[in-house]
Amino acid sequence: MGQPVTVLEKQSAVPGVVRFETNRALTGTGHEAYRQDEEIRGQRPPDLVARRLFERGGVERVHVNGNVITVHLARGGDTDGIADLIGDLYTYYRPGVPVPTPEDFATDED
Repeated sequence: MGQPVTVLEKQSAVPGVVRFETNRALTGTGHEAYRQDEEIRGQRPPDLVARRLFERGGVERVHVNGNVITVHLARGGDTDGIADLIGDLYTYYRPGVPVPTPEDFATDED
């Protein structure tokens, strides 16, 4: 359950740089840049995307501007699975995770 994000992978003219366009804006009108060797402290959508990509490996830098995620691959890196990591960003209930019922949110006053 959640909202799948549509992701289109587009090669750039620069070797090792790939753009992923989504149907959701992740940063509004601002942009965020991340490097593999820097800690990502936030929990906003661009922070989560960058963290997921670095945990995957094979990525040196990530830049997020609106609905475009630019990925600078490490030497020998590929894009296998990157679109799925991005597309799964807003999927909250995964197989094996129980879906909450109204009773789960009831208070003692209810």
